[in-house]
Amino acid sequence: MPAADPPKRSRRAVRFRRRLRTRIILSFLLFGTGLTALFAYLTDFTRERVENQLVEDVMNRNIDEFARRYYSDPGTSPDLPVQQIRAYVFTPDKFDRVREERPEWAELPNGNHNVSGVNESGDPFIYKLAVRKTPTEWFFLAYDISQTAKGQEQFIRAIYISVLFFSLLSLVVGWWAASRVMSPVSDLAARLRAYRGSSDPQPLAPHFPEDEVGQLAEALDDYSDRLTEVVQRDREFNADVSHELRTPLAIIRGSVELLLSRPDLDEKTKTRILRIQRAEQQCTDLISALLLLSRSERGHGNTDVAKVAEQLLDAHRAQLGGKPLTLRVEGESGLRVDAPEAALSVALGNLIGNAVKYTLEGDVVVKLLPDSVEVIDSGPGLSPEDAARLFERGYRGTHAGHSQGGGIGLSIVSRLCDLYGWQVGVRPGEEKGVIATLRFAPRPASSP
Repeated sequence: MPAADPPKRSRRAVRFRRRLRTRIILSFLLFGTGLTALFAYLTDFTRERVENQLVEDVMNRNIDEFARRYYSDPGTSPDLPVQQIRAYVFTPDKFDRVREERPEWAELPNGNHNVSGVNESGDPFIYKLAVRKTPTEWFFLAYDISQTAKGQEQFIRAIYISVLFFSLLSLVVGWWAASRVMSPVSDLAARLRAYRGSSDPQPLAPHFPEDEVGQLAEALDDYSDRLTEVVQRDREFNADVSHELRTPLAIIRGSVELLLSRPDLDEKTKTRILRIQRAEQQCTDLISALLLLSRSERGHGNTDVAKVAEQLLDAHRAQLGGKPLTLRVEGESGLRVDAPEAALSVALGNLIGNAVKYTLEGDVVVKLLPDSVEVIDSGPGLSPEDAARLFERGYRGTHAGHSQGGGIGLSIVSRLCDLYGWQVGVRPGEEKGVIATLRFAPRPASSP
């Protein structure tokens, strides 16, 4: 049996995706915050640059004026027209004093510099210092900008508050806009959920305006109409096929029963007629199972698993010919499943049929367990490719060769298991061959 352990049917991983409403709100929030932060940064940058330029222009004009007045009358201390500015001039005999008392001033080159220090009261302050040094005089102009620095801190604090305020405003606007935008989409989704399971869904488009959501509703209506038409044709086809196939099968069954009732049948003819009878039963079971699958209807029953297994093995024994193969059932009887006999016959019959087909000699054992059935063969075993693709529709194993079959038997088994909540799987045998397991769902408490 060219079977392999099918990849286990893992549960679909749950993917946490942001809802469209959340994405709209986040977009508004990020856009508002980013735009406000950029505007705040550019405003602060421009303010600081302009302010520094104005202060430095004032400092340059005043120190130049201070030097001019000093040179015009060296004996007096010139007054400056600007408040918060202190002017100092030192001659060469006081250069050493400057180096001792204000070493940071002595090291500064010509130009404007930001200097921090402590005033007479011990409070920290910041000032700009304009420096003009000549071989005979050192001019210093100190401009106290402590108040300006405090104002700058307040301005930055106000900017932060503004960014926070406009971010919250963007969040509120985004929430409102998302609610308005998503309201018709949510309404459309709610109407679709309300139609779930309905055999006569009502048109969606009349409930929405002629916008994008209305176009989506029209497309869904069109898709629903086409899907309903396909489903209706499929149901009619299944009903027609079932009726047309059951009629000749019923004729075959009646004819076989009449032939078997004749007392003058020789053993060879009787064997052939019994084979026809088994083939007719297999066709009937297969039609019933396929009809259940096409309708996604879970039929009910109280089927004896041991009895079905014996019938399937008897049918295969009659077809062995001279093949050195032993077919037997092991385990305790009494296992019953809530399913029609036809569904169980198709599912278990495909597993047994594969084991018989690909086992050239040895044993095929159907082992009955409390809640499952194992089909154990001594065939050629598994290949990695078979293991990966065993239950794919149309796939034929590496040992199939020129044997008959379209590779859909195990696919039908898998679909039946999905319908009834069963589990099917295969694994390599302990020494050789394959062990196929059909595990049944627990029976409902109300089932007899």
